[in-house]
Amino acid sequence: MAIIGGRLARLILDRYEWRDLEAGEHYRAAGKIEKLFGPTFWDQIRGKSVLDFGCGQGAEAIAMAQHGAAEVIGLEIQEGHLAIAREHQASLGLHNCRFTDRFDSQVDVILSIDSFEHFDRPDLILTEMARLLKPGGRVIVSFGYPWYHPKGGHFPLFPWAHVLLTEKALMKWRSKYKTDGAKRFEEVAGGLNQMSVGKFERLVAASPLRFEQFECVPIRATRVLHCRLTRELLTSVVRCTLVHRID
Repeated sequence: MAIIGGRLARLILDRYEWRDLEAGEHYRAAGKIEKLFGPTFWDQIRGKSVLDFGCGQGAEAIAMAQHGAAEVIGLEIQEGHLAIAREHQASLGLHNCRFTDRFDSQVDVILSIDSFEHFDRPDLILTEMARLLKPGGRVIVSFGYPWYHPKGGHFPLFPWAHVLLTEKALMKWRSKYKTDGAKRFEEVAGGLNQMSVGKFERLVAASPLRFEQFECVPIRATRVLHCRLTRELLTSVVRCTLVHRID
């Protein structure tokens, strides 16, 4: 629980100005999917139907369509993202890829990248993924930063500012630079559900899915300190594969 608020928080925050955080050029240039899962990822989707759950502007869905997936469906609720994804798909002439805000069939593989820290009801998302997954299929997940990562609050401040400073103080400071009216973490664009490593494990344990593989990827600079006791603070990315609990 945050411990610094009020006047002291204002004095601290007045030293900072907002700047949007973006992934580094090396991360984009390397190819996000291969950076996260390695080049053997394509073998897992070749010839299969794939649902990119929370596809954003569709870059990863299009990449999978180009790397051998039989069919790729990009599922996204933000219409602006869908418009960009559809325009890109059309410009490439891809016929095995489409984008929609609704989907109700079963697929071989579900991919979720950088979404589980944003879903409003991640428990319901896991249930829905289980419903949309064919028997014997796999859900491949990667998300980060987890909530207790130094930058887990997605605020352009000092490490763990979102843990030390109260939500009220942080959102009031943010309102000087953003005009969306958000007053809670979950109200910002995309939402922030404070997804920690432990919280994700508990949600999966209560879901119709189970872990087939689970990995906490350490922050590179602190990998020698990364262990079960420190993983909440020093995990950069959570990666896992989920399957039906009854398979």
